[in-house]
Amino acid sequence: MKVRYAQLNPLIGDLEGNLKMILREWQFADQDGIELLILPEMVLPGYPPQDLLDNQVFCDEILKYNERLIRQSGFKTALLFGTVTLNRGIGRTLYNAALLVQNGKLITEIHKQLLPTYDVFDDLRYFEPGLPSTPVLFGGIRLGILICEDFFHDLMEAPFHTYHHEPAEDLKRKGADVLIVLSASPFTILKHESRLDRLQLYSKNLHLPMLYCNQVGGNTELVFDGDSLCMNPSGEVVHSFESFVEGHGDVELTKEGFSVASGSTPGKSVTPHKRSGNDHYPSSKPERIFKAIMLGIQDYFKKNRHSGKALIGLSGGIDSAVVAVLAAAALGKDRVTVIGMPSRYSSQGSISDSKILADVLGIEWIEISIEPIFSEMVNSLHSWFSSTDSSLAKENMQSRIRADLLMSWSNTFGHLVLATSNKSEVSVGYSTLYGDMSGALSPIADLWKTEVYELADWLNARGPFPGAIPSEIILKAPSAELRPDQRDTDSLPEYEILDRILQLYIEQFYSAEMIATNTGIPMELISRVIRLTNAAEYKRWQAPPGLKLHNKAFGSGRRIPLSVSQDSIFQKNSSF
Repeated sequence: MKVRYAQLNPLIGDLEGNLKMILREWQFADQDGIELLILPEMVLPGYPPQDLLDNQVFCDEILKYNERLIRQSGFKTALLFGTVTLNRGIGRTLYNAALLVQNGKLITEIHKQLLPTYDVFDDLRYFEPGLPSTPVLFGGIRLGILICEDFFHDLMEAPFHTYHHEPAEDLKRKGADVLIVLSASPFTILKHESRLDRLQLYSKNLHLPMLYCNQVGGNTELVFDGDSLCMNPSGEVVHSFESFVEGHGDVELTKEGFSVASGSTPGKSVTPHKRSGNDHYPSSKPERIFKAIMLGIQDYFKKNRHSGKALIGLSGGIDSAVVAVLAAAALGKDRVTVIGMPSRYSSQGSISDSKILADVLGIEWIEISIEPIFSEMVNSLHSWFSSTDSSLAKENMQSRIRADLLMSWSNTFGHLVLATSNKSEVSVGYSTLYGDMSGALSPIADLWKTEVYELADWLNARGPFPGAIPSEIILKAPSAELRPDQRDTDSLPEYEILDRILQLYIEQFYSAEMIATNTGIPMELISRVIRLTNAAEYKRWQAPPGLKLHNKAFGSGRRIPLSVSQDSIFQKNSSF
């Protein structure tokens, strides 16, 4: 059987646009003599649709579009695609489903059985769990069809959810010749290895060939990397896709396994794509991060129909420098404007370094001093503030003036502001609400400060603008430059220590005691960092969306109440 599988980039809620994308891919497959075309999980409505599924009109439209695909005639090629279907029994009214259609008829409907309710996933909020399915006989081969969590359960770097049912083993017992996994699995830095290990483990243990078809693209805070592939029962990867791009690939399927289709060419795809081989996934962590953030920025602008510029406050620090390079790489140098906004506390080097960076990138540089505005505000408040310590207010005042200038520029010229806060600062509240936290998107919000430096080094060595970030920006001590001779270490431990504490607390759910035992860091320091992190929760509730890169990111996947008992386990520095 000649099979084509395609990793596509749907737009959530764009049923007409997604339908046209599917039909184009289907038409190309039919012209190329493909017998079965496989598309990702929920490719028709886009994933994740979230509370759009509470809208009855939207759900009714999905069902109508399903019917249009089912009744599509003129193609000999069968189509297997992910969508939403109606539950006519008791329980939740919808299923996360896969439909196999051909010649104007529905061959089978498969329902997702295991519904994740952890991290960013909310399937059980909307869908009824499906009953165990049976293999589908098609072209003389029994297809075992699974949808994402049905196969990839318990795959997160930290355990969240266990299930009593094993759909892959169940399909093997029922006689499946191959397992096909439709997926909408978002990127994290370590996800590629986790997926590959799971696919190879099950392929070998069940002695079945596997085909994995994943979505690609950015959807608000989530980035989908594709990473689609197929392998034989030995665990050998026969065919794989380049990550972070759309494309399709052709394979021959028999009961024994897969082989690359004879005479196969890249074919006609929705967009130009690279020919797939056996290993296209970036091996280095910084390259993975770069590609994920690039795609996240590109699709945030594209899918929000914003054809204008990105706007960044360029301070002369490492964070804004990295964001400027990422924006220029993602959008092009003509679509990035940076504004330097020095004050009395800004070093001359910060201004000159920023100008050098802008010149090397070829992006628009504007300089506006905040000193007149800052002086006027300080003078206006002097009579009220003179009798108390207002130093912190004055520091934050500068950050908010800069944010106000950026937002005024955005309102006037239609640019989108990119925030520049990193995960270390956002964790402990070392950022200003309505100040440097302001923006439409926060590209590095899920990067620890130490990872920002790693990415900067990689960008200078191997990025699209080699050497663009001046060495002075990378080497100088981090400083917000909001008071004389200020250094980040005046308020925080060294970032290597801070990030180690925060990684274990936020991403691995360690208690203070566990962190101390595993790292040898003094308990007093650990407790202080955790107190700062807990106290900053109200800021994070008001932060712009940040691109998710780690297994646990701030945003929709981490939900901590603001009104929480001070005597709770959470406040006592234990894991929550």
